[in-house]
Order: sequence, then structure tokens, then C-alpha cells
Amino acid sequence: MMCLKRSKTYWGDDTLIILKSDPEIEKMRRAGVLVAKAFEAIREMIRPGITTEDLDRLAERVITESGGIPAFKGYRGFPASICASVNEQVVHGIPDQRLLKSGDILSVDIGTIVEDFYGDAAVTFAIGEISDEAKRLLSVTEASLRAAIEKACLGNRLSDISHTVQSYVEQQGFSVVRDYVGHGIGRSMHESPQIPNFGKPGRGPRLEAGMVLAIEPMVNAGDYQVETLDDNWTVVTADRSLSAHFEHSIAITKEGPEILTCL
Repeated sequence: MMCLKRSKTYWGDDTLIILKSDPEIEKMRRAGVLVAKAFEAIREMIRPGITTEDLDRLAERVITESGGIPAFKGYRGFPASICASVNEQVVHGIPDQRLLKSGDILSVDIGTIVEDFYGDAAVTFAIGEISDEAKRLLSVTEASLRAAIEKACLGNRLSDISHTVQSYVEQQGFSVVRDYVGHGIGRSMHESPQIPNFGKPGRGPRLEAGMVLAIEPMVNAGDYQVETLDDNWTVVTADRSLSAHFEHSIAITKEGPEILTCL
């Protein structure tokens, strides 16, 4: 979060990517653990009949009681602690009193702040029994994230991550959102570089130890085009097809990529 709106330029030779020290990554690791704890609490609570407002209150309580700050609340005026995007909603859905029902899918995006450093991740949940298409959409989106993380290694280029997501998703017959992208993360929610989920391999800066990236495939069952609703936040698929979103914050290390947003 909040998924960065794509600009015309993803990167260039003058892209400033802030490398984090080991102590700074440790702070981001603690922020990431709080994100993971909030997701575990949501996973236990989520079911048909729950509202997204219920989930928002739960996540905020878990984060604050653990000594963190909900990163999204008040960010550019966003009114809640989580983003909760249902079915055709891609990202930035505002929690409300809508009752979740069996067959829905819900993308939840959570951010935290610990000692001025951010953690950020997203998961799409199945509510009750969902359709076979929805199951496959969730499986493909999560698998594309895992494949992208495997490319987050020293010496690879940034677009190798982007190309991996696009290739995997499109081979499965789905499409990647192009208007919103992943991003660097650290003392700010959004840092350079932008990380689109599409593009040719072998481009952009080489990955170096100390980079921390929020990699976040957003995948549509239909066309990749999206639009924003009148609340100026909620992004939906233009054709109203289902959409899924998975994300982790990743540290690039000499030993390989480290997922910071997990227990």
C-alpha cells in the first residue's frame, strides 16, 4: 500500500534507491512481523457475515497493542487501517459495513510503522466456498508472487521481477494490472524504484544487498484495464471481472531474498 500509481518512467540511471543497513532492516523486520500478526488474526476471524469494518478494527487493535502504528490510517487522507477490496475491487477498498458472503474474495492490504520504518503486505482471502475460477485466480496470483521473489537476487535486474510476474500470469490466461505497481519501501511507504508487474527482462537497476522492495502482483480474471470509483480511492476492474492481490516486503541480501512480512 498503497499501490503506487504508475508513472511514465519506471526507472533510469538516476533512480535513487536507498540501501538499508542491517539495523534498519531489523526494524523493518519487526514492522513486517506486525503485518503478519494482523493477517493471522484476520485469517482466524474472516467468514461469511463479517464486515470489512470488523476486520479493520481487529487489525488496528493487533497493530497498536503490539506497539506499532497502522501505516495506512490518514495516509493521504485514507480513512482506515487496512484496505479491503471485494471481488472486482482491485486495491484501495475502504472498509465499511458490507457483509461478506460465501463466494466472495477479499483482498486485504496492511501496513505498519515501527521506529519510523514501514512494513507492507497483501493477501486475498476466499470467503466460504468460492468458484473454481476464483480459486485458480488466487492460486496463480500467489504463485506469481513466489516466482517473483525467487528473482529478487543479487545481480538480477529489477525488470526480471516484473517480467516473471507477467509471464507466469499471462501463461495462465489472466492479466496483470498496469496502472498500479510495487515500490521500494523503508522510512517512507513509497520509495524508488517503481516495480511494475510487466515488462521485458534485463532492464533497470541491478539488485543490490540492502534494497527493500514491496513486490505486489495485482491480477485480473479479465482485462487488465481498471478505473477508480467516485470515492477517489477504490480501484475496480473496468470489465468488473474478479481481481486478486498478493504482496510481501522483501530485503535483498547476500544469502538471497528475505521475506520481511511473515512470522
